[in-house]
Amino acid sequence: METSTRQETQTDVHDDPKARALMQKAFEKTARWPTGFGGFQADLCINIDGQETKGTVTVKGPKEVTVTLSNPELENWTQNQLAMIAVHRGPRSFQESDGKYSLTLDADDNHPLGPRLSIHGDGMGSSYRIKDERITQINRKMAHVAFTINVEESTLTEDQKNLTTRYTVYYFSPKDGSLQNVESLTDTHVRVASADLPATRRIISYENGQVVTKTLLFENHKAL
Repeated sequence: METSTRQETQTDVHDDPKARALMQKAFEKTARWPTGFGGFQADLCINIDGQETKGTVTVKGPKEVTVTLSNPELENWTQNQLAMIAVHRGPRSFQESDGKYSLTLDADDNHPLGPRLSIHGDGMGSSYRIKDERITQINRKMAHVAFTINVEESTLTEDQKNLTTRYTVYYFSPKDGSLQNVESLTDTHVRVASADLPATRRIISYENGQVVTKTLLFENHKAL
């Protein structure tokens, strides 16, 4: 899944205190790297349908990712993967994230993934579903793509925070809603000092008429 920048837009929708409390609780229960975390370095081995490529990575933030691989064509793809991880896991406050938008709740409390919470003013028509203090679904729509992320499994960290371990991304055409692609992602993590860092990532997707399986194996982590 590609990274995108959310832009604040004007909205007349009034904030719902119940929605804000629900979102803030889920936000605070989500695992992130600790404040002051300087990033990490690691060795990396990528396997795409049996073809291996090895190299190293340095991650300091979403815009500070360095990837060196024996196959240069894979470097940009890998950089995007790590930037996405850094965006989701990087330290930030609630007010710096979803808290700066107007939040409302829809009346569908019986949905198996929890009630729908709408984000107003982020320029992407975003909405979440939240259940048991955990974000279970994310929806966003942009000019060139719309997507739904269903969070299927998560684990509790040593800090008792929810850390996603398996999710599926459904990509749709923003024009007619037709399904364009599906990615199934499974992650494992390793604890280094006070941060849970990526250990493995498996991505199963449909590309150029076939199902493709990619794995990323991170080893020899070093906190920066």
